[in-house]
Amino acid sequence: MMGYLNMGLDALQTRLAWVATDPIDWKFYLQVCSWSVCLFESYLLLRQFPLYSKTEPPPVLAEHFKPETFKKSQAYGKDKAKFSLVSGLYKQVIDSLFLHYGLMAWSWRIGGKIIAKLGYGPEYEILQSIAFAFTLFFVSSLPSLPLSFYQNFVLEEKHGFNKMTPSLFVTDLLKGWAIGFAIGAPFLAMFLYIFKWAGNRFVPWLMAFLLIFQLSMVVLYPTVIQPLFNKLSPLSEGDLRSRIEALATRLEFPLKHLYEIDGSKRSSHSNAYFFGLPWSKHIVIFDTLIKQSKPEEVEAVLAHELGHWFFAHPTKLLLLSQIHIFTILALFPAFLHAPPLLRAFDFPPSVAAKPPTIVAFLLYQMLLTPLEAIVGILMNAVSRKFEYEADRFACELQTRLMDERMADMGDRLGRALVTLHVENLSTVWVDWLYSAYHHSHPTLTERLRALDGYKSAVAKAKGEAEKKEL
Repeated sequence: MMGYLNMGLDALQTRLAWVATDPIDWKFYLQVCSWSVCLFESYLLLRQFPLYSKTEPPPVLAEHFKPETFKKSQAYGKDKAKFSLVSGLYKQVIDSLFLHYGLMAWSWRIGGKIIAKLGYGPEYEILQSIAFAFTLFFVSSLPSLPLSFYQNFVLEEKHGFNKMTPSLFVTDLLKGWAIGFAIGAPFLAMFLYIFKWAGNRFVPWLMAFLLIFQLSMVVLYPTVIQPLFNKLSPLSEGDLRSRIEALATRLEFPLKHLYEIDGSKRSSHSNAYFFGLPWSKHIVIFDTLIKQSKPEEVEAVLAHELGHWFFAHPTKLLLLSQIHIFTILALFPAFLHAPPLLRAFDFPPSVAAKPPTIVAFLLYQMLLTPLEAIVGILMNAVSRKFEYEADRFACELQTRLMDERMADMGDRLGRALVTLHVENLSTVWVDWLYSAYHHSHPTLTERLRALDGYKSAVAKAKGEAEKKEL
């Protein structure tokens, strides 16, 4: 099996041999691609923008949105669109300048100077790669800090969602950098070591490592990392906890812990999710969701989330990500051994002659920008399909569990979705192309329309079953 895989990969590299020989202006290609994606995203925002001028919600939502609430929702959406347009163009200009003036080559040189001060030479490529990566990250992230500050303390504050203080903003930033280094340094060291150890046969070994890392983060992020930013407390006894535990038991969902998280510490937005390994799951509910919705509506939201578990959506998405990763890694060797690629980005001949793995990989990832945009659209389509399936699951609980008390689960889920959109001032008029590119979930009107269809199908099936019994 491994032999056939290696033969296939070797044949692919033979076809891509031109990457290491043909005189291609890779920097110009990347500038064109990155600006094309940026301008396309700006075009999508301009398509969406006129919808914020509508004075009434879609007819299906008219009874749920008070005129004042809808007006606030439109104003919030318009402000976010303006910010996205300006910030997107600003970031693109900065990235283009960094690219033009050779930030990556400069960062590699600085990384070499950093390890030289520690007594290490250029032969310690992994060590220099770590210094390079964090130098590049630090410098490239500085221009976006004012945008983050504005987004939290001006835009979100204006519309009543920001609960963060400046000191908390700085603390979160420093914590994020510290965690990034604590996890990123050993991850990058192992990532690069596999390249050195496996040579051109790195693909299966690197995929195994990345899969183990992904599964580890599924457990580590909510249990170790997130508690550094938010407090997770056991959900208090009461109607909501009883409902969720009873539903999990009847569906044989391996619920181990049920948490409430203090999301209101930073924002008024709300959410709920589950995480964990197949045999041990944890459910987390934002305190804002508990305050904004009734227990039976929160139960419906969790029924939707359990639908994702029932249909193995996280596992399916993981498998799709493995196919995506395999494709990226399979094409990479042609770019790993391509000195012209590094020379195009201002690296000196001495470095380009034997391309550092991390540099070649980052440049390769940047060159994939337009393809990754297409992959994102396809993954959004898959995600939206899964969302519909989870909604249908909630509607069908009455039949699955043979419990008449679940008969209104679709109605409850619909009310919960409306409440979430009202409280979060979410946009309800959405351009189809903008949604396809940006949204992993169907729009509210699409979901409510689908819920009506699911409820009708369940009622029809129930009626036919009763006729057969007679």
